[in-house]
Amino acid sequence: MKSVEFHPDAQDELISAAQFYEKQTDGLGLDFIQTVQRTYERLLRFPDSGRLFGRQLRRLLIPKFPYGLLYRVEPERIYIGGDAPSPPPGLLAVTGLSKAAHGRILPAMGEPTRAWPADTLARVPFWVYQDEANYRAELRRIFEGPTWSFVCLESDVAKPGEFRTTFVGEMPVIVVRGQDGGVHAFENRCAHRGALIALDDAGSVKNAFQCVYHAWSYDLRGNLIGIAFEKGSNGRGGMPADFCKADHGPRKLRTTTLCGLVFATLAPETPPIEEYLGAEILGRVRRVMGKPVQVLGRFTQGLPNNWKLYFENVKDTYHASLLHAFFGTFRITRLTQGGGVLVSPDGAHHASYTIGVPEDAKSAAYREQGIRSELDGFRLADPRLLDSVDEFNDRIQLQILTVFPNLVIQQVQNSLAVRQIVPTGVAAMELHWTYIGFADDDAEMRQRRLRQANLVGPAGYVSMEDGCVGGFVQRGAAAAGDEVSVVNMGGEGTESIDTRATEASVRGFWKAYRRHMGY
Repeated sequence: MKSVEFHPDAQDELISAAQFYEKQTDGLGLDFIQTVQRTYERLLRFPDSGRLFGRQLRRLLIPKFPYGLLYRVEPERIYIGGDAPSPPPGLLAVTGLSKAAHGRILPAMGEPTRAWPADTLARVPFWVYQDEANYRAELRRIFEGPTWSFVCLESDVAKPGEFRTTFVGEMPVIVVRGQDGGVHAFENRCAHRGALIALDDAGSVKNAFQCVYHAWSYDLRGNLIGIAFEKGSNGRGGMPADFCKADHGPRKLRTTTLCGLVFATLAPETPPIEEYLGAEILGRVRRVMGKPVQVLGRFTQGLPNNWKLYFENVKDTYHASLLHAFFGTFRITRLTQGGGVLVSPDGAHHASYTIGVPEDAKSAAYREQGIRSELDGFRLADPRLLDSVDEFNDRIQLQILTVFPNLVIQQVQNSLAVRQIVPTGVAAMELHWTYIGFADDDAEMRQRRLRQANLVGPAGYVSMEDGCVGGFVQRGAAAAGDEVSVVNMGGEGTESIDTRATEASVRGFWKAYRRHMGY
């Protein structure tokens, strides 16, 4: 990657910009310079964030300012304002307008301009759920960046040739067990014309996949190995003699496995999964996923909201017993019970947990505050729904765990599931549910898990509301892109704490998000 640096003359340009800005905005020139300095320091830490840097600067520049900032691609070449070409990725984007441009936004800066409104994790701008350019940047920087995305269970690809199709962000992916016993993943995109290579959700192949469109074939590592009529027909047509199949093919992803879960990443610098999670979250994954699993059922739920609204929701321990009447009424999880929140040091991952305490049975805290989630007179027609056993021997009756950016592991009493977040647009997503039990479950435990599966899902007694509330926020904030949400419950930090009356893990998400996005 080419280095980024200001030409010395750009210092004078910055000062001129600040002076002009100060006159026009009643003394805010110093803010301009400080923002330039902070953002440029961030650029040095995140070399590929040049375009975000440019967008933040342009937000501060008065559109009528006559000159753009200068940047240098090569020592002997200096570009000024609108006379500069659009810089390649990783190089500082041009900002402002030149005399030649005169009122025309530069092509390099044609994307919507956004900057984080405050240097705190307790305020989140609503545009982050609405901005199309920001969403596209998320797909590149987060899902295709140095993160581990959950893609399937190991049991889904137990034997050589068994595969499952899935997604990393919006990128379709094939996960398959190789003949060598390894788990391989590659983009589900034919190198010829871009069609899906595998069409089924799951299945088995012997040694190769074949695209249905033009019958190009790929081995179990995603290498292009066959082209229909590669030599033509009857001595005519065919591919050029110098066409090299090894130079063409879908993108490969690196995979890792942990406790029966398969993760994938496109980035070579993504750290080992154990390091990525941290010791505390790793221990909580192993707590639930400690034995071979058996799939009990699957379904896909469409949600009318940005993917981050759902990820916030499952990290939000504050809302659980306030939104969900079933939780509050039947005392599965309440803020008056024991438990707490674990947040990884980088903020990315969390585990929240509830421990029932005898004194909560008589607590009137919810009724005294007039909270709707504790309802008198509600009874279960079949009390067996809440017949549970302490299978992990730690009195934890509910644990919700997240792995950034797309995995939720759920234990609600004896109902276990993994949920995969799949963004499908700036205001839409899918949630892929997989209900699981353990391979050594007896018939009684299997029936218990199946009954308690009614607690969660699109029509679940508990999580039915979660399918709606993200859409409520998406709709409610539709005209409030420049406003901010308040995430102050429990302070402004992201530290683990032994209460669930906090939004620490939500702030942890934004800590990780801003680091990946360069905000």
